[in-house]
Amino acid sequence: MIIGVGIDVAEIDRFEAALERTGGMAGRLFVERELLLPSGERRGIASLAARFAAKEALAKALGAPAGLRWTDAEVYVEGSGQPRLRVKGTVAARAAELGVRSWHVSLSHDAGVASAVVIAEG
Repeated sequence: MIIGVGIDVAEIDRFEAALERTGGMAGRLFVERELLLPSGERRGIASLAARFAAKEALAKALGAPAGLRWTDAEVYVEGSGQPRLRVKGTVAARAAELGVRSWHVSLSHDAGVASAVVIAEG
């Protein structure tokens, strides 16, 4: 059963400017693993913007309650290339309250825009 659906878009240049303008913002939005590629190189801005959009979409799928911590949700990619969500803390508590048992995530970026869809399933 679908419990919630969220969608979000982020303008990549605007997101990059916000990261540059606001010191420490990346550390408040992402866990360290999200900032790096499996090779250890820094992840590109389009990929980070898509991950930010996924976190916004996740919040919407959970009803956008106050108090969710950005770093309590991690977007990661399986070996197959499929994006997944790992949740803990405030996000896991809200998901449990709603009966969420699994997540479906889709990320994209093209033409200067990053987007994400998150489906919470119970």
